[in-house]
Amino acid sequence: MKAVIQRVKKAQVSVGEEIVGSIQVGFLILLGITHDDTEEDVTWLVQKIEKLRVFSDDQGAMNLDLNAVNGAVLVVSQFTLFANYKKGNRPSFINAAHPDHAKPLYQLFIEKMQTSIPTQQGIFGADMQITLQNDGPVTILMDTKNKE
Repeated sequence: MKAVIQRVKKAQVSVGEEIVGSIQVGFLILLGITHDDTEEDVTWLVQKIEKLRVFSDDQGAMNLDLNAVNGAVLVVSQFTLFANYKKGNRPSFINAAHPDHAKPLYQLFIEKMQTSIPTQQGIFGADMQITLQNDGPVTILMDTKNKE
């Protein structure tokens, strides 16, 4: 499971002309799921994101987490995080999980995140448009297969 976490001042996701999710201060999370991801991966990733201290304190140091800044998250499914681009110019997405496996883990991720952080979401599998105002910018890539 991979997550691209962007610290934002605001973000929204739309499908067509309809805004389906919107937050102010917090994280836009692009979430990619592969074939062998499990509930354990979801739990580990949620715990890391909840405690991620990348918001500025009074001295300007990145010391605060989402709860400390009353932040929220906007989660968007992103199968292209598992693009294989080594051969040719058209990426292969064979490493992305099939929706039958990915969607329940995506929903579980959102459910677990909602227990402690206000959470909005895109629509799994939809063609979405994302608007955001990066803060910093601060962008972090987390991969549950690389927990070092």
